[in-house]
Amino acid sequence: MPAPRLLVLFGSQTGTAQDVAERLGREAQRRRLGCRVQALDSYAVANLIREPLVIFVCATTGQGDPPDNMKNFWRFIFRKNLPSTSLCQMDFAVVGLGDSAYAKFNFVAKKLHRRLLQLGGSALLPMCLGDDQHELGPDATIDPWLGDLWEKVLRLYPVPLDLPVIPPGVPLPSKFTLQFIQEAPNPGSKESCLASPESLGPPSESQPFLAPMVTNQRVTGPSHFQDVRLIEFDITDSGISFAPGDVVLIQPSNSAAHIQQFCQVLGLDPKQYFMLQPQELDVPCPPELPQPCSVWHLVSQYLDIASVPRRSFFELLACLSPHKLEREKLLELSSAQGQEDLCEYCSRPRRTILEVLCDFPHTAGAIPPDYLLDLIPQIRPRAFSIASSLLVHPGRLQILVAVVQYQTRLREPRRGLCSSWLASLDPEKGDSCSWEVRVGMQPRPPGLPVPQSGLGSLVLSALYATSFVAGPVQVPLWVRPGGLAFPETPDTPVIMVGPGTGVAPFRAAVQERVAQGQTGNFLFFGCRWRDQDFYWAAEWQELEKRGCLTLVTAFSREQGQKVYVQHRLRERGPLVWELLEHRGAYFYLAGNAKYMPADVTEALMSIFQEEGGLSHPSAATFLARLQRTLRFQTETWA
Repeated sequence: MPAPRLLVLFGSQTGTAQDVAERLGREAQRRRLGCRVQALDSYAVANLIREPLVIFVCATTGQGDPPDNMKNFWRFIFRKNLPSTSLCQMDFAVVGLGDSAYAKFNFVAKKLHRRLLQLGGSALLPMCLGDDQHELGPDATIDPWLGDLWEKVLRLYPVPLDLPVIPPGVPLPSKFTLQFIQEAPNPGSKESCLASPESLGPPSESQPFLAPMVTNQRVTGPSHFQDVRLIEFDITDSGISFAPGDVVLIQPSNSAAHIQQFCQVLGLDPKQYFMLQPQELDVPCPPELPQPCSVWHLVSQYLDIASVPRRSFFELLACLSPHKLEREKLLELSSAQGQEDLCEYCSRPRRTILEVLCDFPHTAGAIPPDYLLDLIPQIRPRAFSIASSLLVHPGRLQILVAVVQYQTRLREPRRGLCSSWLASLDPEKGDSCSWEVRVGMQPRPPGLPVPQSGLGSLVLSALYATSFVAGPVQVPLWVRPGGLAFPETPDTPVIMVGPGTGVAPFRAAVQERVAQGQTGNFLFFGCRWRDQDFYWAAEWQELEKRGCLTLVTAFSREQGQKVYVQHRLRERGPLVWELLEHRGAYFYLAGNAKYMPADVTEALMSIFQEEGGLSHPSAATFLARLQRTLRFQTETWA
């Protein structure tokens, strides 16, 4: 390969932008172009002034926010003191990933594109704005745009004629090799990367804290359609501290049954250990994987076999398939013309990687282990708003978890990996599959058939031959700042709108503020039924009696016409206007990002006009000023 010329930088929250960035890297490699692919916050941004050609791939999250792994870059690139000629030597292109159902569609990509032009960069192409709402997803826009991109790039950086393009059906070299070792490591050694008292700094993604689970309580009624849990962890001596509005990130595990099935389909021995070796010097080993590592640990903690595969999965699987019929089908599903079929087969029914591998057994059984990390994405941590205050619950951290489960046309219900895993943990019974336990210690899941012959029977028989005593339930976690920051001045009122599980961060805030003697707390809470999903009802009512809280509720299903939090806001319009205009209140909103934020914003606009006598433009200016001064803050999720 020539010396690296092309740099691809991505900001990704759910993995889609990273997948597109890695696709760019593969396509560059096939065209014999040197290319580096990095997350924006892992790149030394000061070096950007020396980069000749950069492709930015960035998602938009929440209400127009940048993803977590580009927030440091975002702050740097918008510094006011950067010269307008900073990037005058750079050619760039921007790929945005968003959802046109949201008001700030691809806001991050659009704003970044403008800023790069302001700093002197030259745009190779107009922005590419991928849309999740398109029936074929972002690829509908990305595919034709990439054709134009490579035409431009190869004109700028022509490759030698004696280096032909690597055709799509030929697999590129794997990023890593798995060198299997005959002897297992010392039984006393831990196969995990966990924070310890000697660790520098607080727990982090590379060194999470293994927190004992104290309670796991269902807080919705037995007849309610959704299982919602209040879960408490013991964080004593962890080095973790947090404030209201912060979030905890939890690293989930695959279920034992899925791990067994995956190993069986691929013909892997879960008790086998290996050393991971990068194929290229500038590619580090994933810090989350110990050396040596067991197959069980790799599959349980790292490979996201329960996720819905992307198009790139089918492209590589087709390259690796030795079976003619399966290979043809995989090539069809990975082609530009086959995207409607792929959507029907995978995206709409939410078919998982494991289920796809079971549908292509000849291909799955022939996958070289070296390609596992190229083929299957890493399990991503899940973020939850912290629902408790350290002033009220010292040494404890609580979260409110809605267990994700729904039905598609597939027989098996679809389940959220992290929420289902957390719900399955019982701190009273202990954990027979704890995060740090290695292999050979899993009880055979009930109902899982053991094959009577072949490699699968040998693997599973060996796996289930060992029994052991369950240990405490422990969950790997760490904390980071969230999107909500509460005022420190004691007399400043706060208005909090938190329907459903969106109320979680406001419980932390109310607990903290009451403990500090702050009384101007106004909470608008909404749910379906007061006797089914009214979270912390007794706690709120006790605080009301003490004069520490004003609670306004909206029970949407308890009357003929549905009533939501935005209706209650309008009803309390004079109070809301008085608090915002005359008492300097802060306004907070948390919950589902789909419709509720727009409905609440519309209600506020009506209040500003009706109670404040503002025109529509003046009301919009007033709202913008609240946002700019951080007196209007949101924390929303899809």
